[in-house]
Amino acid sequence: MKELSALVGDTGGEELGVITFSGEDYKLLGVDLSELSELERALEEAGLDNGIPTLFIAEVVLTYMENSRSDALIQWAAEHFSQACFLLYEQMHPEDPFGRVMQQHFSQLNSVLHSLAQYPDCEAQQRRFFEKGWTECSVMDMNEFFTCCIPEDEQQRVQALEPFDEYEEWHLKCSHYFVLTASKGMEPSWTPLLSNMTVPHHDETVRMAGSITAAVCAMHSEISGLRRYGHHSVLIKPNVILTTGGFGEEDGQHCRMRNFHVLIKHAGYWKAGCVKKENPDKRWDERLYHTVSCLSNSLALVVGGRTSPSSAGLGMLWLKFPETCNASDPNDITVELVSLQPAAEPAALRWRHSTTEVIFKGEKYLFLYGGRSAMEPVLGDWYFLHAQDLSCTVIPVEGPVPESRHSHSACSWKGGVLIAGGLGAAEQPLGSVFFLRELEHGFQWQAVETHPPLIPRYSHTAHVHDGKLLLVGGVWFHSSSVPGITVIDLMTGLCLDYTINVEHLEWPLMLHNHSSVFLPNEKELLLIGGGGNCFSFGTHLNPEPVLLSLSNILTSH
Repeated sequence: MKELSALVGDTGGEELGVITFSGEDYKLLGVDLSELSELERALEEAGLDNGIPTLFIAEVVLTYMENSRSDALIQWAAEHFSQACFLLYEQMHPEDPFGRVMQQHFSQLNSVLHSLAQYPDCEAQQRRFFEKGWTECSVMDMNEFFTCCIPEDEQQRVQALEPFDEYEEWHLKCSHYFVLTASKGMEPSWTPLLSNMTVPHHDETVRMAGSITAAVCAMHSEISGLRRYGHHSVLIKPNVILTTGGFGEEDGQHCRMRNFHVLIKHAGYWKAGCVKKENPDKRWDERLYHTVSCLSNSLALVVGGRTSPSSAGLGMLWLKFPETCNASDPNDITVELVSLQPAAEPAALRWRHSTTEVIFKGEKYLFLYGGRSAMEPVLGDWYFLHAQDLSCTVIPVEGPVPESRHSHSACSWKGGVLIAGGLGAAEQPLGSVFFLRELEHGFQWQAVETHPPLIPRYSHTAHVHDGKLLLVGGVWFHSSSVPGITVIDLMTGLCLDYTINVEHLEWPLMLHNHSSVFLPNEKELLLIGGGGNCFSFGTHLNPEPVLLSLSNILTSH
C-alpha cells in the first residue's frame, strides 16, 4: 500500500465498507462483480458519477466468471452509463493444439476459462458486445495489436531488451489472446483499434483443399529421447533416421539433449534406440537449431546451432558412422564425433539457418544461408562450402536478393536450392519462395510465384517430391487455423493447403520446432518431436513420432 499511497496520495481516512483504500482521486473497492446490486451500491458509496465518460478495463477477469454473470456485467455497464468505453483482454481459440495446452495449464491451476466455449474467437466476442448494448466494437489478436498499434521504435526497443529466441511461443501466445474495445454514447466515437491500420487483418479463414489424417507411428520400442524440439533429423541410410540435439526429455528431466537417437524401420515397424558414441568424452555442446547434412553413407556434417541465445560459437562437427551396420537393431549404430577447424568456421557461428547441397560444374557444395547469430537478430548472407574440404568458395550469384530470414526451409532441387518462408527482420513471417538456380557461370536467385499467394509462415520443414514443394507445419499469424501441409506445384505455381486431421491422436500435435523425414517410396512423412517452452504455459513436447500418408494428395495434386 505504501507504493500506492505514493502514487495516488493517501487521504488518511480509515477503510470504510467495501472501500479498501481511498486516495485523493482514487478508490480501491473490494466487491463481487457477479453481484450487480452490490456493485452498484459500492460504486454509489464511492461517489462514482455514471453520467460522465467512464472507462472499464477487464484484463483476464470476465473469463473466470460464469458466462451468464459476465454477460450480465457487460450489459449492465452499457445500460447504466450514458458515455462508456470497455477494454477487454483475454484468451481465445481453445481447440487448436496451443489452445489445448493453454486450457490444460489453467485447469491444473483450478482456474477454468469459462468464456472460451461460448466465445472462442474475435468474431464471437464482438457479437457478444453488440448484443449486450454496445454500439461500437473492434477487436484484434495480440500479434496484430503489436504490429499495428505499437510504434515501430517501441517494438524495436522491446525486441532488444534481452536475448530472446522463443519466437514461436511468443507468436502463438499472441494469437491466443485478443484485445477488444467497445463504446457507446461517445462523441466522437471511440475506436482506438481502427486507426493507423497498415497491416491486413490476419484472422481471415484459410481455405483448405482437403485433410490428411495423422497416425501415431507404429513402433516396437518407445524411447523418451524423441520428445524434443529444436533438433535435427536426417536419413543417414535407407530406413535409418538419426536425430541429434534440441531441447527435450532426458533421464527424467527437461534439458538440452546430450544423446543421439536413431529410428530404424524393419519389417514394417520402427524401432527407436540411443546411439552409442565412439568417443563419449568428446563435446557435443548440446546444441539447438543446428543443421546436419549427410555427405555419404558414413559421414554427416553438423553446422552451427546454439546453447543459449547469447552463445552460438559452436562451429562445425563431423559425425562418422560405419558404412555397414545391422540395419535392424538401433543399438548397433555407433557415431564418432570429430571436430574440425575449416577456413569457413566463422560462417557457421549461427543458428536457425539452412545448409543445403547444391551442384556447380559437377562439384558438390553445401549452401549455408540465413539464420541468426548472437550479434545479428536476422542474417541474409550465404556461403558455398566445398563438400570435400569445406573450403569457402566464391561463386557469383545474380538476381534479386531474398529478404534476410531465419527459421525458413531449404530443399535441394535441380542442383540448386528452394528457400521458403521464414521470419524476417521485423519479426514478421515471410511468404516468399525463391529458387537459387545453377547457371553456367554461377547461380541466380529467382522468385517463385504461387497462386493463391503462400501464407507467410516460419518454423516449418520442407521436402521436394516429383516437382512439388511440400511445406510441413510451422507458425503463421492466421489465428483461426494452424498450418498443416502446403503443396506447391513448382511447374504451375498452384499452392494448396491441407489441414491435418488429429482425431486419432490423444495429445495436441505442435508442428513447430519439429523435424520431418519424407519417405518417397511410401509417400509418407514421418514427423519427429516438436513443441516448445512457453514462458506462460510451460513445456509441451510431442510425445511420439507421427506418420502422415501423402499418397492421395500427391496423386491428385
